[in-house]
Amino acid sequence: MKRISTYFTISILFLLFSASIFAQKSQKPILIKLPFAFSQIGRTPMENTPVLFGTRLLLISNYRPGLGHAKGKDAYLYIDDLQTGEQVVRFGQGHSFASAYMNGAELNVFALEFTDFGQIMNSTGIDRMTTTDLKEWKTEKVILPEGNEHLFNSSVCKDENGYVMAYETDKPVQFCFKFARSNNLSRWSKIADLVFTGLNHEYSACPVIRYIKPYYYVIYVHEPYTGHDGWTSFLIRSKDLATWEYSPFNPILEAATGEGRNNSDTDLIEYEGKTYLYYATGDQETWSTVRVAQYNGSEKTFFEGHFPKNSSLTKTSAKIK
Repeated sequence: MKRISTYFTISILFLLFSASIFAQKSQKPILIKLPFAFSQIGRTPMENTPVLFGTRLLLISNYRPGLGHAKGKDAYLYIDDLQTGEQVVRFGQGHSFASAYMNGAELNVFALEFTDFGQIMNSTGIDRMTTTDLKEWKTEKVILPEGNEHLFNSSVCKDENGYVMAYETDKPVQFCFKFARSNNLSRWSKIADLVFTGLNHEYSACPVIRYIKPYYYVIYVHEPYTGHDGWTSFLIRSKDLATWEYSPFNPILEAATGEGRNNSDTDLIEYEGKTYLYYATGDQETWSTVRVAQYNGSEKTFFEGHFPKNSSLTKTSAKIK
């Protein structure tokens, strides 16, 4: 009888221990919203991209005055040094929706060239601007709109076969995102049969893409939905860009007190062993600013931690039917 009791006790302890370990593995990665925001003076605090340029931590940003009535002639891009607060350079007049990718010592900035941001936003497409010294820049057109399509944000990552771009469009859904491939960051081929429109063809905007073998991860902005009165950031993953799985912890970012109704336009960087997410707050109409959330670990553990093992994941397809 004593042996049975001992065995029973050990079994219970083992089950409790296993459940504890599973719970720890299934815990949502902790993001700490740091207690500051970037000044709104002289900037358009929405789309921003942090990069490590050599040893310098930089932030690529947009200046786009006039909100929905912005004109391309008044817009430009600029770079701040995040350690000194110095504005390093202004460039890219007539561009907005900036993102960046470091290719060795070469900084690649992708941004939309536009003339009129309003209801009939006119754009000539997404440009690639490159520099190795932050002084001399080369510019080339890489993605063109088709028909009456309008383009917006873009993001680039590297995989085993070259480079992948996720870029935002208003066709067939306002908004959604498509994909393109390149082997040199200069010439891009659109993947014609793929477009991500969410589970129910809903607003899916501002993608930022990363590749950590074997998955592509995308953080994007989801429209307000039941129980969430505002725009939130969702995280998805895919092995082939066609079938996508949703993190069970979505939304991974949502507006807190003082942040309006918006946590959008996320971009991120791993720096000294920690991951920092730069994101926009506000109301999507009259005001916004940029804040930062910190994860105490690498980008790899951040992304993987949002998809606990043995969990049932919601899936959707980006294949055009």
